[in-house]
Amino acid sequence: MKDEKTLAFINFYAILGALSELCRLDKGAAALIADKRISVGISVKDGPCGTLLFEKGECRVLQGVGSVNIRLPFSSCAKFNGMIDGTVTPIPSKGFTKISFLTKQFTMLTDMLTRYLRPREEDLADPDFFRISTYLTFYVVSEAISQIGNHDAIGKASASYIVDGTAKLAIGEELGAAVVAKDHCLTTVHAMPDRFFSYMIFEDLALANDLFAGRVNSVACVGMGRIRIGGMISQVDNINRILDRVSLYLA
Repeated sequence: MKDEKTLAFINFYAILGALSELCRLDKGAAALIADKRISVGISVKDGPCGTLLFEKGECRVLQGVGSVNIRLPFSSCAKFNGMIDGTVTPIPSKGFTKISFLTKQFTMLTDMLTRYLRPREEDLADPDFFRISTYLTFYVVSEAISQIGNHDAIGKASASYIVDGTAKLAIGEELGAAVVAKDHCLTTVHAMPDRFFSYMIFEDLALANDLFAGRVNSVACVGMGRIRIGGMISQVDNINRILDRVSLYLA
């Protein structure tokens, strides 16, 4: 079963966090906020607390909620998750005069993100769309690993066996991320690490996309050499156990 708190952290840091990559990769997304400078603070009771800063065509995720233009408080993780799945309408505690940003540009950005993360087959036929969709999914998946390892009961059990150090996740030499373990707490760094204890490398974008969509079996791909793993195998093995939980939360 899904844990609401874990899902809230995934929804903020992995899903909404992917807006930063969306604005970097898609010129249309960047154009929507090209002339904006607006901050949206999200505070969830017993859950994530952070700020989305939209400025000059870019989006950044900041820790905490300080002096923001729009503040969205949520009384529970379930209420915040409801906003993400469209069943709850948030009520700002600050920024009513700027609410048009939420109903227009912000909604357009999240709709674009959803299209990339839940693509139609005909959309994937476009090479540029395919690349961006895979990049964004990789961002979400790699971030979700850390959130599940830190908050989900089963994920935390796996994280408790991960020794301190960095594990490299990569798609060939094209795209990479680091899952950094420190005192059994995981942090995802969205950049190719130079140094690492272990690695899991997908052959190419096509394979990564098939894996994320559940069209191929990861164990079979390891056997065929299409997924390469090495280094401290126990580290990769426990991260892979957490990865198995990702599809549950992102379904």
